[in-house]
Amino acid sequence: MFVLLMLFLFKYIDDLIGKGFQWYIILELMMYNSATNLAMALPLSVLLSSIMTYGSLGENYELVAIKSAGISLRRAMYPMIVVVFVISIAAFAFSDYMLPVANLKYFSLLYDARKQKSADLLPENIFSNRFPGYTIRVKHKDPDGQTLHDIMIYHKGTLETNLDVTFAKSGLMYRSKDDLFLILKLKNGVIYAEEPGDQGNSMPRLRLRRFRFKETEYKFDLSDFKMTRTDQSEFRNASQMMNLKQLQHYVDSSQRMVDSNVKINYALLSAYMKYTTVPAKSKVKAFPADSIKMNGQSDKINVLNNASSEVHQILDVLRNRAEMHKETNRGIRRYVLEYQKKFTLGAACIVLFLIGAPLGAIIRKGGLGLPVVVSVIFFLIYYIIGTIGEKSAKEGDLSPLVGAWISIVILFPIGLFLSYKAATDSALFDMDLYKRFFKRFKLRKTKPV
Repeated sequence: MFVLLMLFLFKYIDDLIGKGFQWYIILELMMYNSATNLAMALPLSVLLSSIMTYGSLGENYELVAIKSAGISLRRAMYPMIVVVFVISIAAFAFSDYMLPVANLKYFSLLYDARKQKSADLLPENIFSNRFPGYTIRVKHKDPDGQTLHDIMIYHKGTLETNLDVTFAKSGLMYRSKDDLFLILKLKNGVIYAEEPGDQGNSMPRLRLRRFRFKETEYKFDLSDFKMTRTDQSEFRNASQMMNLKQLQHYVDSSQRMVDSNVKINYALLSAYMKYTTVPAKSKVKAFPADSIKMNGQSDKINVLNNASSEVHQILDVLRNRAEMHKETNRGIRRYVLEYQKKFTLGAACIVLFLIGAPLGAIIRKGGLGLPVVVSVIFFLIYYIIGTIGEKSAKEGDLSPLVGAWISIVILFPIGLFLSYKAATDSALFDMDLYKRFFKRFKLRKTKPV
């Protein structure tokens, strides 16, 4: 979980740092991210812990002592199998009841945090437009971040063409006590302001006024820089924010909508085809070409243009309905996939335990060395196969049921095979065994006939 949290921070560090968030906002985001990452962290934890546990038992010859007492490895694994089944049931309950709520709070809070404006309101040597109607440039800041030097402020007047320009040698930046305003206290500067002159002429002249000051003050509203929370109901339609009952309701309603659209499309197409095609055995008499009165070439062109526009109109309607049908089916596949993933989390814990426990008994190495390497390899296999299956299911290349369970189906026989090898004391990872096999193979190959 620590590694996954670090990945989260590395990914969104630019969206979180420098925006003036309170410490509990970052902590809340990390807590919700931990809940959303449980689907990846829990199977890996089960795999790594089982390899380390049984590897340590094998390294300390405790498995040998258990077997010498007449207890088989399968019987010795029964208590841990029960524990893993309990973990799997708890994982299913978590993914159905708690994970949708955590996803809703996490993604809504992350969305609000990413759209929040930066708290660095006046960066150095940059013309900042963060305050409406003002453009501010600060040439240099002291290390305290509040003392400013060589300040330039452009302010639009009542007319968009009027500009007031303020120059100051130094200044002080701080927030008001209620944190609603940013106050700039400028010292030793000058203000250039444009004012309309005589309005009687058709082309009035502008009057330039210059004010020198020892000290003046600007106040800027900070209401736009406060974090505002988006209504969480706007995110509830996403598949990750639903439990099994909500997902099933959405899939059923979407399927009914698809079926009704298919009927409407068929009726619409049949209605158009009724007037454009005539069956081969139909008794309908065709109109002779001479019976249609056309006055010149222009009438023929108008008839062809009308027919062409009607055909294009029909094609546009059918194309739009086809895209709508395709998008609805894509949504159904995505929600069915999310429905199945509620069950695959618990199943993944069981399958990876069936891989990890026999592997630990076979390799007979505990600690964080070889078990970490082996667990990462098998978890990558599980994760890559699962990712490919989910992507193929979303694109429609695979059924959502197959895409969600393909990694479990592939790894389950491997777990059974490793369990059999561990129960029969097979030296599956004994390199000396393979060296002796290849040495005998070379001797047979080089032996003269």
